[in-house]
Parts: sequence; C-alpha cells; structure tokens
Amino acid sequence: MFKTYILLFLLVVLSVNVSAQQRRYSTTNEEAIKYYALSNQSLDDHLYDEAIAQLEKAIGIDKKFVEAHAQLADVLRMRHMYQPAVTHFLKVIELDPEYNRSVYLKAGDCEISSAMYEPALRHLEKYITYPGITAQNMAYAQKLIADCKFSIQALTHPVAFVPVNMGPEINTATDEYLPVATADEGTLIFTRKIDNNEDFYKSNKLNSKWQSAVYLSDIINTSAYNEGAQSISQDGKYLFFTGCNRPDGLGRCDIYIAQKKGDDWAKPFSLSAPVNTSGWEAQPSISADGRTLYFVSNRKGGYGGYDIWKSNLTDKGWGAPENMGPEINTAYDEQSPFIHPDDSTFYFCSNGWPGMGGKDLFISRLGKDGKWQKPENLGYPINSSGDENGLTLTANGSSAFFSSNNLKGFGGYDIYTFELPANLRPNIVTYVKGTVADKKTKTPLEAAVEIIDLQKNTPVYQDYSSEDAGEFLATLSAGKNYGLNISREGYLFYSDNFSLMGLKDKKAFNLSVLLSPIEVGNKVILKNIFFDTNKFELKAESKAELQKLIEFLQQNKTVRIEISGYTDDVGTHQTNVALSEKRANAVYQYLSANGIVATRLVYKGYGEDQPIMPNTSEDNRALNRRTEFMIIAK
Repeated sequence: MFKTYILLFLLVVLSVNVSAQQRRYSTTNEEAIKYYALSNQSLDDHLYDEAIAQLEKAIGIDKKFVEAHAQLADVLRMRHMYQPAVTHFLKVIELDPEYNRSVYLKAGDCEISSAMYEPALRHLEKYITYPGITAQNMAYAQKLIADCKFSIQALTHPVAFVPVNMGPEINTATDEYLPVATADEGTLIFTRKIDNNEDFYKSNKLNSKWQSAVYLSDIINTSAYNEGAQSISQDGKYLFFTGCNRPDGLGRCDIYIAQKKGDDWAKPFSLSAPVNTSGWEAQPSISADGRTLYFVSNRKGGYGGYDIWKSNLTDKGWGAPENMGPEINTAYDEQSPFIHPDDSTFYFCSNGWPGMGGKDLFISRLGKDGKWQKPENLGYPINSSGDENGLTLTANGSSAFFSSNNLKGFGGYDIYTFELPANLRPNIVTYVKGTVADKKTKTPLEAAVEIIDLQKNTPVYQDYSSEDAGEFLATLSAGKNYGLNISREGYLFYSDNFSLMGLKDKKAFNLSVLLSPIEVGNKVILKNIFFDTNKFELKAESKAELQKLIEFLQQNKTVRIEISGYTDDVGTHQTNVALSEKRANAVYQYLSANGIVATRLVYKGYGEDQPIMPNTSEDNRALNRRTEFMIIAK
C-alpha cells in the first residue's frame, strides 16, 4: 500500500513537471517569466499596484512578451487607466494578431473611454467576425459599435456648450455636486462632501446673485450618515433625498422626505415600502404636482443593473412602483432622473443608449400617446467619453446645472451652469407665486391652494400656503387653461384664472391674495365660469369652479347667496341685462340640480352696470364680463 502511494505521488509530480515544461510563453527569458508569475500572485492578493510594477519589469526585460502586455492591459483597464491600457492592447495585436479574440473587444472598450472612436470601431468590427462568440459578448460588442458610430457623427456636429462656474459663493476646494433649484430660482440646494461626509447646503439668490452657501439644517444633515441625491419641490417646501445605512432604513440606501417648517425643516422620515426595499433606492425626482416620484433602484423586475422607476401618490400613500419600461431603461444602467416641471420632458443618464462612452445625458419627451419617446443624446461636448450625470434644469428651461471635476474649478467637483440648446429644452413653463392673508388684519394665513387643469378637470397642484408667511408657489405649463382656488374655513374662497394657451414668454404671476371673512355683502368673482360669446350655456371648463362653489355652500349650510351676472358695454342695456340674467340663472340651475336648496339662492343680471374696469380696451371689457356671488345672509 505504501509503495502505491509513492507511485501515485511520483505520477502527480511528473504530471505537474510535464505540464510546466509543455507550457509555452512568447518569451524564453526566465527573468521576465519570473516577474510575470509574481504578478499573478499579486493579482490573487489584490495588490494591483505591485502587479502593474511587476508586469512592467517583465516587459522591460522582453518588450515582445505578449502575455505580459495582455495581462498589464487587463489590469490597467480594471483600474480605469484606459489610455495606457490601449497602448498594451495594441502591442498585443501588433505582436500576435490572433493571440486572443477578446483583445479586440477590450481594446475597443478602452478606446471608446479614451475618445478613440474610429480605431475602436475597427477593432470591434474585427471582434464580431470570430465564430462562437457568446450572446452576451456579442450584445456588448454591438452596443459598443453603436457608441462608436454615434460618437463619430456627434464629433462632427457639436452642440453649443459654454459652462460657467457658479463661483466661490457655491464652490470650494472640496466637492460640490447634485444642484437643484426652486421654480423661482430663489434657492439652490446641493451636496457638499467634507472629510468623506456628504451634507446639504443652500444658497439664496438676492438681486440676481447667489449668496454664500450655508449649512442646510442640523435636522436633515448628520455626521454619521451621508445625505445626497436630492429633489426639491417647486415651492421649496419638500425635500426628497437619499439616506444610506440609516437605522430606520430598509436597505443600503433609501428615499426620505422632509418638510419645510418656518426657517428650518421637520424631521425627515423614510418613504418605507413599497418605494423602499431591502435593495437600493436613490436619486429621487418629484413631479411638479408632487404626485409622481421618479427614482433609481436595483430591485427585481428591472431591465438591467440600475433602472428608473416611478411611484404615484394615492389616497393611501405612495403606490407600488412601476418600471419606466424599455422606452427609458436598457440592459445596462440608467440613473439621475430629472422630471422637468412641464411633466413631459425627462432627463437622465445612461450607459445603455448610444453615447460617447461611459454614462451620457439623455432627454425623452412624452408623446401624445402618453408614452415616453426614444431618448435623444444631448450631444457632444455636453457628453464626453467619461461619465456625465446629475443634470437638473431651471423651471424656465433655459439653463441647466451640473457638476464636473474636469474644468479647472476651485477644487474637486464644482457646480456649473450653462445655457441649454433650444432643441434640448423642455416646454415653456412659468409659475404663480403668492401670499395669502386676512383682508382685515393682513395677518398671513395657512390656506388650501389648488390649481386645476380646466380642460381635464384634474388638479395639477394641491397644497397649503405656509403657516408663517402665507406663501405658495406652483409651476404652470404652457398650452393649458388653469383655475386657481384658495380657501380657508371661515372665509370666502378666492378664484383666479391663468390661460396659458399660446404662451410665448415665461413671465411669472405674482399674487397678493386677501381672503374676506364670510360676512353679508362680501363678494367673490368667479373667474372660471365660462360662456361663449352672446351665449348663456355653461361651458365644460366651468365645472371645477362650480364644484368649488357647491363645496363652499355645503360647508357653510346657513349661508345664502346672490348669483350676479355682468356684461361689458357692447350692445344695448336691455340686451345686456337679459344676457347677464340668463347666465346667472344658468349657475343657479346648476347649483340647484347638484344638491343646493333653491331657497338659499337668488340670481340677478346687472348688464353693463357696476363695471370693475373702464370699458376702454378689450382686456378691460373681458374683466367686466363676469359672474359673481355675494353673501346675502349667514
């Protein structure tokens, strides 16, 4: 038995020695082979710098050592040192064109990352001629070929791009990135990294200049965890952000929300399930109406590693997230979503769609069919062979913010702004900004603010004016007719209309709303009651305003009102009185048919009497053509 073991041992040793003798390198220099073998051991121990040095020594001894060139190229590629890697991949191809077909794929990959698109295309097209390539590698090669073809064209058609550093008020020698601004561009919130800890800072704009950034809040920022990748609601009241490894989290990174309270913020809380999971959820972007949250996740059910998902707010909280589908997501990574306040223009970064290399920035627009259209690359030089991400826009859509460490700023990553080319801009958006106060005392009021798309009869904004200052802000997209309603218990509601049909400029609406208490004689002009010229049939767009009036009467059951109709001074007095009375009667009939007891209502037409503006222009006459209600008993 002992002899048998000895025999087996000798056979194993002999086998090993034979294998070693049969192994052949492109060099016979034992010293070069020694350093090559040492590099293998260093790689096993993850000592990459030592491996690089050992491979360089091997090549220094024998410059035609193919295996050493190939291995050094692989290590440099793994360390994202693409240009040196290209040098060694090309040397392998020069010394032995058929050494290994994968060299052509790896060389093409590194050449794209080095903006060497034409040689990359040649090497990749050579690679796909080999038989037996796996489906995964073939798909990756075809993706890189698409990148090359796109990039070669993009370089010949550069887009306008003049980045401007935002200056020492925002940027420092440390890293600043991920900037977002409120709709009025009054506040900019961004992430700053100090001693490897990420916190939020903010800058306010005063007289068109950004002020020195200050620490956002001790309530939101922490010394133990990183806070970043945030989205601010258009009015600046709600901050959605990413928090990682927190005790109350479900996974490695989760999405949190904090509400503005006076000059500070309330304690943030996790959105929990179903938005957050045991996986990775981050990079939120909230829609203008606050009812759709876009974010990035690596949860199951996606198309690639990181996908963009969305969740809609329901009466029961945030609903089950939906993947944005193949119109946005690919088999690779999509990140940094940003939904513009027009709610129909979407920006994100991806390394899956054809681009310049790494992650590029893309735009997708919502089609008439309600689906996101094929993404469009923002082009060169906005995109480069490196990674671009974290793009956000101003509400007016003309300027964009981004961060970079390649533009010789103040140090690390700095925040820049640039004018977005016209073809890459979103739809025209403006905003309404106002304050609400008591008409008698001028005391700021917290009141319910609702803006309704009158064509669809759906709310696009629902919130409250701030308790301390009575302030509110909401964005409005061009091409729609909006009704504004502001209400508070014990007061008459306020009505206004914003018709943005055919809007060409971005002039904001600034309001100072004074709510009147419910007292006899006080009136409300119903600015969203509509009739065709010389007609008295209520138009469909009037429904939302009529419903508000019904709700007001239901909440104040002892109130009686007079519905009053008015015209301009065109036509005879008799005709105007008759028309205005029929219009007032139309409102009376609608209220009566929808549950309001008729004894609480009277109606009257005043014709052109009691104008609120001189009938000297068409705009003034339009204001005089109105429907009101007045409190006649309470």
